[in-house]
Amino acid sequence: MKKKKCIAMLLAGGQGSRLGALTKHIAKPAVSFGGKYRIIDFSLSNCANSHIGTVGVLTQYRPLRLNAYIGTGASWDLDEPDGGVSILPPYATETGGEWYKGTADAVYQNLDYIRMNDPEYVLILSGDHLYRMDYRKMLACHVEHKADLTISVMPVPWEEASRFGIVTEDETGRIVKFSEKPRKPDSNLASMGIYIFSAKPLINALVADAADPDSEHDFGKNIIPKLLADGKRLFGYEFTGYWKDVGTIDSYHETSMELLDPKPGFNLFDAGDRIMSNNVSEPPQYIGKGAKLSESLVSNGCVVLGTVRHSILSTGSYVGKGAVVEDSVLLPGAKVMDGARVVRAIMGENATVSAGGVLGSADPAEAIAVIGDNAVAGGKEAK
Repeated sequence: MKKKKCIAMLLAGGQGSRLGALTKHIAKPAVSFGGKYRIIDFSLSNCANSHIGTVGVLTQYRPLRLNAYIGTGASWDLDEPDGGVSILPPYATETGGEWYKGTADAVYQNLDYIRMNDPEYVLILSGDHLYRMDYRKMLACHVEHKADLTISVMPVPWEEASRFGIVTEDETGRIVKFSEKPRKPDSNLASMGIYIFSAKPLINALVADAADPDSEHDFGKNIIPKLLADGKRLFGYEFTGYWKDVGTIDSYHETSMELLDPKPGFNLFDAGDRIMSNNVSEPPQYIGKGAKLSESLVSNGCVVLGTVRHSILSTGSYVGKGAVVEDSVLLPGAKVMDGARVVRAIMGENATVSAGGVLGSADPAEAIAVIGDNAVAGGKEAK
């Protein structure tokens, strides 16, 4: 196999328990987002747009739908004969098999994949963030500094810094300190969980970490502090674009609603680096007589007979006669039957709100209402 300059290892095996019912049956990166996409589309599209054509996708929790969705990678132009997308689940060896024990262990268990491709550099990223990034610019920074590891960072409000891995740099941009969720941060530069390693230092670090019985086998908690302690060359790459973690119900709903702004922070219609997806073929949407639509994204295959305001209808959604959907997200195949009302809610795939039923509340003090895939709901009148 031809030697690669840079390959990507995309961590996509997380359960995403903070998304509650939305991830009961699928991994977080496979959750639908933005009408016609799934969360993993953004990382895969970034790889394709950055001309990184060899991507290992590390799956674990309920991988069936994610594996089927990614397929050969053709939808993202990642089906090269000498590279492309490879699904990398945990596997059994002669000594048995086990789940990935941490982010670093997930990559360690796939060192054969890295060695087979023989890259100079390895990009490690997560499959559950919303952003556009040209990884080539980050790689150029890594090469310029002759770094062992470059970490993508961005400034966050000081009051939120304790939620992140925090990087402290000197005047050259070299990282002199890394603190995982510090109580009293001395910097507000937060790690985005996007790393570029030179291949040899990465392999050496993972092998040493795997042999350490006291390690949690995590990049933030173990690998990065050990590299710093060993005097390796670590640098920060400051990212100034839009980046969101959509890993909680509140952040998922809030970020979805931001897509509907007249000038959204993340523009799905940007003609530059486009976001690609493996969106199934569906007929055009049908807007019935008497239907009312405003400030909404309506995907192919949708049927709208009622009223939709400031909402996202994913592929194949249905809104019946006299039904109202407002400030809500309907995932693929969700159905709001005649006369039902859905307000500030998220409906899972193929979920249903029965005729005349109600889901959610217009009161911002109340939590976002959520029903999972295939669920059926109804209830008292919304406030």
